[in-house]
Amino acid sequence: MSQESTSTPAAAQADDYLERRALRRGSAGWVLLTGLGVAYVVSGDYSGWNFGLAEGGFGGLAIAMVLMGAMYACMVFALAELSSILPTAGGGYGFARRALGPWGGFLTGTAILIEYVLAPAAIVIFIGDYVESLGLFGLESGWPMYLVCFAIFLGIHLWGVGEALRFSFVVTGIAVAALIVFALAALPDFSFASLDDIPVDSSAAGSSSWLPFGLLGIWAAFPFGMWFFLGVEGVPLAAEETRDPARTLPKAIRWSMGILVVLAVVTFVAAAGTRGSASIQEAGNPLVEALQPDGRATTLSRIVNYAGLAGLVASFFSLIYAGSRQLFALSRAGYLPRFLSLTSRRKAPYLGLLVPGTIGFLLAAVSGNGARMLNIAVFGATISYALMSLSHIVLRRREPELPRPYRTPGGVLTSSVALVLACAALVATFLVDVTAALIALAVYVVALAYFGLYSRKRLVAKAPEEEFAALAAAEAELTRD
Repeated sequence: MSQESTSTPAAAQADDYLERRALRRGSAGWVLLTGLGVAYVVSGDYSGWNFGLAEGGFGGLAIAMVLMGAMYACMVFALAELSSILPTAGGGYGFARRALGPWGGFLTGTAILIEYVLAPAAIVIFIGDYVESLGLFGLESGWPMYLVCFAIFLGIHLWGVGEALRFSFVVTGIAVAALIVFALAALPDFSFASLDDIPVDSSAAGSSSWLPFGLLGIWAAFPFGMWFFLGVEGVPLAAEETRDPARTLPKAIRWSMGILVVLAVVTFVAAAGTRGSASIQEAGNPLVEALQPDGRATTLSRIVNYAGLAGLVASFFSLIYAGSRQLFALSRAGYLPRFLSLTSRRKAPYLGLLVPGTIGFLLAAVSGNGARMLNIAVFGATISYALMSLSHIVLRRREPELPRPYRTPGGVLTSSVALVLACAALVATFLVDVTAALIALAVYVVALAYFGLYSRKRLVAKAPEEEFAALAAAEAELTRD
């Protein structure tokens, strides 16, 4: 009796801790999650990727897109397996925690957090530019516009995850439909001769009309090839709000990637072949530019322009969601201050939404440099890709008997390809923007110092990711005995 009386309060306290940090379960099926995966990325089809033409030309960016597409495809197959094993809100951090220990988990989670805090800050600037260029209600790009965007979309997220995902699904559908309209409208003016019209730098090794900046241009175009897929890895972050996550997550991840591959190829080839690679390599809205070669707006170019705004909204909205869930998971496990994982009566992590939202707004308002912030986000993303791929390899080797409802085609070979390409993409960020890479590295070092000196000794054993790791350690010890 005395044993029960001493253990019950501790158990009740642990249950209360998790109850105050619970998400709304069963809010999403595989269709909504597929929409979420596409929403993370769709804005990248409308702008940003074309700057890779200035780094590698059409051929260089095309090869970079294929290689980065292969990296993402291999990685999402690995993530599909990992998410079926560990369906928690931690996503990539949870996978790395199980495979690589607390340091590996924090390294991965911090890299993902850098990506998902910086990317919305960059995209809100692009939203402001789009609204101003469209002349909507006479509004201008600036901090009031950024504040309104964050306030409206954070409010929808605070309302509830089901409502948020349905909103994202509708806006994403509009953006995807417009990409199809764009490709069909561009088809009559398509010309293969327009693809390789960038002047050749004869001093570059291996240069040609298809590789005007030589072989090194392929490598420099890696970060821009990523823009067609950047963010799709965030689907597992919805694990705790998903119906039957072991089956739903792998299916949604695979469908998201398949749709994104088709959209990337169609958009890239149609835009470059209609207007010419040279004409769109520095355009802020390359699809619109491709549809109005004489500079005059047409009905179709206006439709695509408005849809581009919808695509930016979809990605902005979805990346806010992803960042809040990553912050929530790290906080709930004690890697970050625990109060950040408290949830509201509607089971939304309100501080996990408001704190990164405030940081994102301040970065956008003070900096105004969307391109640099995206480059910082890419740096964080490539680190997380390498560590998540490594986590798959380690778990396959160390725990081969672990139940796997879904198994990655190709196994360790598939995740090894993703690991090698992710490391190559990480180095490529220094070729494109050294300043952005160094800023991201500095943030990373500060975060690691916080973990090493403080939070490493204050982890929460009852957090799902920690319980999974503790169970694995206990099983390993029993096996050794």
